[in-house]
Amino acid sequence: MATPKRFIAGAVCPRCAEMDKIMMFTDDAGEQIRECVACGFTDAMSDTEQPANPELETRVNRRDNQDDHTVKQVVFFKAGSED
Repeated sequence: MATPKRFIAGAVCPRCAEMDKIMMFTDDAGEQIRECVACGFTDAMSDTEQPANPELETRVNRRDNQDDHTVKQVVFFKAGSED
């Protein structure tokens, strides 16, 4: 069930930067929609859960760490002498 369009006090349009020109309403699909009456900008948000984005493949998560070629070394710091 669609809700009536209502202005959002103090809201600034992300496209035209006009204040108090944003209306918000819920459409029949249950999405919340904001709309600017000055420039026509529209944006929708849904209450339904969106599928998670898969992790981007990088050199870090692509490697299986079996062939780790990093050098492990103990480092000792010597206190400086007072002259």
